[in-house]
Amino acid sequence: MAAAAMATVAVPRVKLGSQGMEVSAQGLGCMGMCPAFEPPKPEADMVALIRHAIAAGVTFFDTSDLYGPHTNEVLLGKALQGGGVRDRVELATKFGKFFAGGKPGIRGDPAYVRAACEGSLRRLDVDCIDLYYQHRVDKKVPIEVTIGELKKLVEEGKIRYIGLCEASASTIRRAHAVHPITAVQLEELGIGIVAYSPLGKGFFSSGAKLVDSLPDHDFRKLIPRFQPGNLEKNAEIFERVNEMAARKGCTPSQLALAWIHHQGRDVCPIPGTTKIENFNQNVAALSVKLTPAEMAELESYASNVHGDRYPLMMANTTWQDSETPPLSSWKSDSWFKIAGSKWKSVAQDFIRMEGNRSTRFRPAMAAAAPATAVARRVKLGSHGLEVSAQGLGCMGMSAFHGPSKPEADMVALIHHAVAAGVTLLDTSDMYGPHTNELLLGKALQGGGVRDNVVLATKFGKFLADGKVGIRGDPAYVRAACEGSLRRLGVDCIDLYYQHRVDKKVPIEVTHPHQQSEGLMRYTLSLQFSSSGHYGLETELGIGIVAYSPLGRGFFSGGAKLVESLSDQDFRKHIPRFQPENLEKNAEIFERVDAMAARKGCTPSQLALAWVHHQGSDVCPIPGTTKIENLNQNIGALSVKLTPEEMAELESYASTDDVRGDRYPQAMANTTWQNSETPPLSSWKAQ
Repeated sequence: MAAAAMATVAVPRVKLGSQGMEVSAQGLGCMGMCPAFEPPKPEADMVALIRHAIAAGVTFFDTSDLYGPHTNEVLLGKALQGGGVRDRVELATKFGKFFAGGKPGIRGDPAYVRAACEGSLRRLDVDCIDLYYQHRVDKKVPIEVTIGELKKLVEEGKIRYIGLCEASASTIRRAHAVHPITAVQLEELGIGIVAYSPLGKGFFSSGAKLVDSLPDHDFRKLIPRFQPGNLEKNAEIFERVNEMAARKGCTPSQLALAWIHHQGRDVCPIPGTTKIENFNQNVAALSVKLTPAEMAELESYASNVHGDRYPLMMANTTWQDSETPPLSSWKSDSWFKIAGSKWKSVAQDFIRMEGNRSTRFRPAMAAAAPATAVARRVKLGSHGLEVSAQGLGCMGMSAFHGPSKPEADMVALIHHAVAAGVTLLDTSDMYGPHTNELLLGKALQGGGVRDNVVLATKFGKFLADGKVGIRGDPAYVRAACEGSLRRLGVDCIDLYYQHRVDKKVPIEVTHPHQQSEGLMRYTLSLQFSSSGHYGLETELGIGIVAYSPLGRGFFSGGAKLVESLSDQDFRKHIPRFQPENLEKNAEIFERVDAMAARKGCTPSQLALAWVHHQGSDVCPIPGTTKIENLNQNIGALSVKLTPEEMAELESYASTDDVRGDRYPQAMANTTWQNSETPPLSSWKAQ
């Protein structure tokens, strides 16, 4: 077959996360070279395979202290010796998962983290690990504690980047608040950017025949998907993939890998193999091109998979069951108290073996906020967009928050923001409608202002006869873009959002083609579901822009805000501001206000600081119509929060404590919880 015949192809580079890590677009999973899949392979052959991979441009290598255990790291360490090999690769290993007495164990306490790292450095024979993953989340240890120790290892130069495996969205966010997470590893892509077992534990190499060939000691024989009751159905999926592969002139394995490569430029699969010919075939998948229709067809096959990914004994180690206790529950010896004497003995033996001592997590103390601060720059996503760490939401200048404000005052406010270093300005064609874009267009005229800002606007949401309408069909998208360009008085929009997802139009159809025409630089959807093309925002290299970060102004004055709203202000209709909910929500404000007093800042600054601490690729866009409020908001950039303070704030605002929905009932079906679109295959151009 055409693609399979290619021995080598040019392997491009991709960026993982927003911290600067760059790897080959396809990596090499090394686990199968040592026990787990059959007996270990001859060392000389595996070293030759690793070096062949490097020569072919595959430089991202994945291992773990669990594999062997330890022998896989030792093997990789030998392969990296001599000839400047180490300088040409990105080395990823993992900690936290082990076997004791035939049973799997998981640990994430600081002493274990440090001891595991020292052991891996010694076996790999390197001074620094490029990407260090927590192999599985320890549900007995707050994630902030585990990441806190990893952060220390980064500061000491022992690891460069931090990753998580099989972690839930909330766990990832909590971890990211302590130190940026560069990569998340999940099987079959999921929401991760490093896809392990991308060939279905080898299933896409030969289908049901693979299972027949497995020796008795291969753990894959225990996988539910490979059991007779499920295998027959899954074999049907393989046959359909095989048929498409034949049409494409490639192998089923290449088709499966190509599907992952087409998920985005910050996604890296790490297929494992022990044979050079299979490696060459896997690399050739980089040349397989898929149309949106073919992507949709493959996704429709995968929706019918039968059986779980792991046997029952391992089912509680995946991202669906990876929540950790709050940081406030942690004491330095908590792990031993919870785990019991058996694991304490095992743990102490391990720590003695690695020759290290226990270390306690001690976060730095926070500093109080000055009145003003320089707005630093952050990167949104992995495609080159750089903005001020805090933006300015312009909606309230023209719409929804009472009467429009005086134009001259608003232009002066925008100019003041730009002079202060706030360069991300956010508007929409709905605000006014249209008048907010016109205002912003006037503010951008003259004095080189346009060249100093990142301009974001939105399309797809409108009011007709007093009701909210949503459209995402191509004709509407193009007309909306042309209208915004005209009102803003610009040739190109920097960041163009789909304001709400049109559930009648496949998302693949909506996402605009005007980028290639130079009419816009970057695109993104607002309120999209986690099953959309982007998966989890941060972990696929997509920046997060947090709108209404002050709770529609609630954190400026609590219940007093609601009393001051005019009849024209739509916030009077928000469920959270209704009498039956307001009293309870005011209690949350009082607790935030009390902490703000201790910190020497305002409640608004504390709320914004919490958002800023979510990660270096998160940008809040608080709105205001007053220069003094803008200055105060920028001051939030100087507020430092410890992990304990972050946890305390999060405990105030838990889902159970906040009363009332974010939107009135008429708008409730326009949020991310209700934003699925039909499959691409259903679309007929009108």
